[in-house]
Amino acid sequence: MPTKQPSSPDEYKYVATEFGNIAYREAGSGPPAILVHGVLLNGHLWDRLIERLADVRRCIAIDILAHGATGAGSDQDLSFDAQAGMLAAFCTAMKFEKVDVVANDSGGGIAQIFAARHPEFIGSLALTDCDTHDNWPPKQAEPLHRLAKDGGLGAIGRRMLDDVAFARASFGPGFECPEQLSSEDFRTWLEPLFKSPASTRNLERFIASFDNRQTVAVEPLLRKLEAPTLIVWGTADAFFPVKWAYWLRGAIPGARKVVELEGAKLFLPWDRPAELASALRDFWQ
Repeated sequence: MPTKQPSSPDEYKYVATEFGNIAYREAGSGPPAILVHGVLLNGHLWDRLIERLADVRRCIAIDILAHGATGAGSDQDLSFDAQAGMLAAFCTAMKFEKVDVVANDSGGGIAQIFAARHPEFIGSLALTDCDTHDNWPPKQAEPLHRLAKDGGLGAIGRRMLDDVAFARASFGPGFECPEQLSSEDFRTWLEPLFKSPASTRNLERFIASFDNRQTVAVEPLLRKLEAPTLIVWGTADAFFPVKWAYWLRGAIPGARKVVELEGAKLFLPWDRPAELASALRDFWQ
């Protein structure tokens, strides 16, 4: 298909799907690569990586349902299964025949379901530290899970927006240098989630829907996935130990290698964009 000319990575675009209008930003030219973020963040997680890949890929940073600029209905299914269905609908609406998928955190669990159920769309798959098989929700996230079920996230979100030190402490386990995160970073990620009671409730419903039966259920399909697969994992991730990178390599027939990033944590696309970009360039070649 024709390549896409570079555009501003800050400009939101929308595509209509059966799941609603899905927001995305894009930059670069070449084959399409869809970048899938996880909970509490949005497509801006990938900004530093996109800068390093825009010469070789049409990088499309999607906002998953109920995050960033992508909304959701008050009774809409927001589970991993639904989010994976949204990715398939997005590809159909964009008229993509094949895409390279790069994913992190809960976005990685969603991407596994998407790839397992819709292998026809997958040109390649790259997974960074993420929810895998029955290893989620992580124990460290249990307080967040309880707050979501009890409808208590609004106060926490507003405090993070008002108090950057509290936000850094809350997100700290996922980043190597949380002290370098700015108030603007947190506003970019969190304001869309806590802008209204409705958006906050959708976030709570998404978190409350976390259930690893969804990823366990697609294991037989994942074990048939022949698409070339790269796994890049931080060795210091407190949520998803590196052993799960090797579980994925053993489960996915198309998996070629595991790249370990020494000392990297969960949000390595933000912390280690140069190393991730280098691994992806080698992989795509």
